[in-house]
This record gives sequence, C-alpha cells and structure tokens, in this order.
Amino acid sequence: MRYAYIQTQHKEFPITKMCRWLQVSRSGFYKWRQRTPGPREQQRLLVEKAVVIAFKQFKHRYGAPRIAIELKESGVPCSVNHIAKLMAENDLQAKNGKNYKYFPSVQARNHVSDNLLARQFKATKPNEKWVSDITYIKIERGFVYLAVIMDLFSRKIIGWSLDTTMTNQLIMDAFNMAVAARKVEPGLILHSDRGVQYRSGEYQHLLITEGIRPSMSRKGNCWDNAAMESFFARLKVESIYGESFKGKMEAYANMFEYIELFYNSVRRHSTNSYLSPNNYEKNYYDKCA
Repeated sequence: MRYAYIQTQHKEFPITKMCRWLQVSRSGFYKWRQRTPGPREQQRLLVEKAVVIAFKQFKHRYGAPRIAIELKESGVPCSVNHIAKLMAENDLQAKNGKNYKYFPSVQARNHVSDNLLARQFKATKPNEKWVSDITYIKIERGFVYLAVIMDLFSRKIIGWSLDTTMTNQLIMDAFNMAVAARKVEPGLILHSDRGVQYRSGEYQHLLITEGIRPSMSRKGNCWDNAAMESFFARLKVESIYGESFKGKMEAYANMFEYIELFYNSVRRHSTNSYLSPNNYEKNYYDKCA
C-alpha cells in the first residue's frame, strides 16, 4: 500500500514530495495515519501484548511453543509461527530458546524516546515522574484493556481508562484524566514501554502540548517499568484472579472499586512508610503549607 510505504520513508524524504511521486493526496495520507486500527490490526495488537505479558510472567523461560499453549488456554487464538514472529519483532528470547534475528523497520523506530527514567523510581515531589502501561483483563467473551498512569512520588493512580479495544484513545483517555487531576509543570517525565499506542503521533502530540518529556523502556526490558509491573501484579492478585466478569461494565466497576476506593485511599504502601497514596500526598502538602 502506497500510504504504508510513505510512512516507512517519511524520515528520508518529505511527505509532500512522496505523495506527489506516488500520485496520492497528502490529506488522504494524514487521514490514513490517524485511522483507528481495523479488526485484524486490533487482534494482532491483542496477541502481541499477550505474548509480552506471558513472556514476563514466566520469567523469560518460555519460548514460542509454550507461550502459544498458554495463550490458547487463556482464550487467545494464535499459532506457534505467529508467536515466534511476534517474539522476534519484540526481541524476546527465552533463556533456553532459539536466537531470532531481528531487523527493525523504520516504522518500528518512529517516536521511540530515550529511557530518561533509567529505573530511578523515587521522586522528591508529586508530578515529577509518572509511569504508564496497559494490561488486559479476561471477560466472558474476550478481553478488556486497562491503561493506567501512576505518580511515582506516592504510587497513586492518577489516570486510568478501560475499554474493549486497545487503541490510541485508550491511553489518551487515561492521560487526559491524569492531566485534569494534577498540576503539570514543564519537565515532568512520563515513562512507558515502546507499544505502538505510546509511539503514536496523537499521543506524542499530547505530551509535547503539556511540556512533558517522554521516556521509554529499552526493548524487551520489563524492569525499566518495574513500578507499573508491580502494580499490575497486585491488581490481578487482589482484584481480578478468582473473579468472573460478564462484560465491560462489570470489569469497570471492579477497577473503580479497587483503584479509587481501595488502592488510592486505603491500601498501605511500603514505599510510603505504609501510608495510602492519598494520605502520603496529604502529609506532603500539609508540610509544604
């Protein structure tokens, strides 16, 4: 497809010239680039995220055959060859697995930010360092996706969004919630992985508009976003495992109860001297007053 070719070459040649060379409209290209992923692309993103999560869950011990079995038993349709391809594209290699050759495309490098956070998970004040990630939750028919933003100062969840599709809008809704609730100052770091949603032009534009510095984990390195991984692990143990959600609304109600009523307000966090995130921030602002 000509639009896809332009996208892969836009750092080498001006978009206007390429559109003229290939006899396509520039407005049509920009509309194509901002499009919502179709069903096939959404399914691919679902499987890709599930592969990365399973790879981390089993501590890098499982290669494509075993991950394919795990995903099939979890209700994610896939094949071993497809899983092997996704693992190669994400540079995931099992400890005892084959060594996949990886040649990143130009598009895969678009909007990739440096790892500014550098595993420095402590912050001296609110709104200094935020981290974000996406996880999926099983429902009766398929999955819903949860995007979360955490302030590392108090480990408070300041923005979150849940939906049945893993699009750019999912993380943008979580971002908008966080920005509406907090005072953003230029220089704030917002860290994430290298997922396609976080590399989208729409999301990157939001960060630039707010004066936020994007930071991204190194390829295939889950520990670069360890604080979010830890939160998702607690969330699943304390609120998801053992539960059965019929649909999006039941899952949303469960997430609201856990995040807003329990985790932020009640749950004692060891990093906060065993205060809840809300109480920890209250103490900080009381001292500043």
